[in-house]
Amino acid sequence: MQLNNIQTLRATLVCETGLHIGGGDTALQIGGIDSAVVRHPLTQQPYIPGSSLKGKLRSLLEWRAGVVGDTEGKVLSHQVYQQLIDDKKQAQALQALKILQLFGVSGGDKLSAEQAQQIGPTRLSFWDCEFDEHWLAQQGGRVQTEEKAENCIDRISGVALHPRFIERVPAGSRFDFRLTVRQLDGDSPDLLDTLLAGLKMLELDGLGGSISRGYGKVRFEALTLDGKDLQPRFEQLQPFKHTTQGAG
Repeated sequence: MQLNNIQTLRATLVCETGLHIGGGDTALQIGGIDSAVVRHPLTQQPYIPGSSLKGKLRSLLEWRAGVVGDTEGKVLSHQVYQQLIDDKKQAQALQALKILQLFGVSGGDKLSAEQAQQIGPTRLSFWDCEFDEHWLAQQGGRVQTEEKAENCIDRISGVALHPRFIERVPAGSRFDFRLTVRQLDGDSPDLLDTLLAGLKMLELDGLGGSISRGYGKVRFEALTLDGKDLQPRFEQLQPFKHTTQGAG
């Protein structure tokens, strides 16, 4: 097993609706925001953690592969992959293998030397996404977040109950998206197809919290791999085509 290359996938991630990825460590104040967005500790600007992107992409791909029932809602493991092979679920096993190769196995997976050789090291490395510097300059160097009131409606009286104020990065915000892809000898070209399918599903689904309420709709622009334009290929991608063909 040999590392042949490390490629860089870049794009501009555009918020089509307000985005909320919670910080989780902000003290509540009377009359203040109930749920704040995560902010960079140095600049205090909102950003998108690479861990949020990785977790959402992996989750979508596991749902697409049809393995969430086998994992009982947990992260896909090599043990589940092996069980798919034993149960002769070849199409699901193939998708599971690609996911493990792209995103890695957990520390709890005890692999033999042969199994470790098959999976190899994690191919993807996600970067935190900060605001596009050119767009940020047009905003005067700072981005003003918005407060969105959320509540539930009493079905009989029609009165709004228990209002909460959610902080969001506003629609139209633009982030620099970047990840690196390790290329090992013997890697299937389908790994890139699987990654792009995950990004396309992210556009169709959403990122962050309250997606069902309309938050977190995003799109990717100017997608490149080592400077090569992938946008036309990405725009024509049909991420669920594999379900009938058994290929990613």
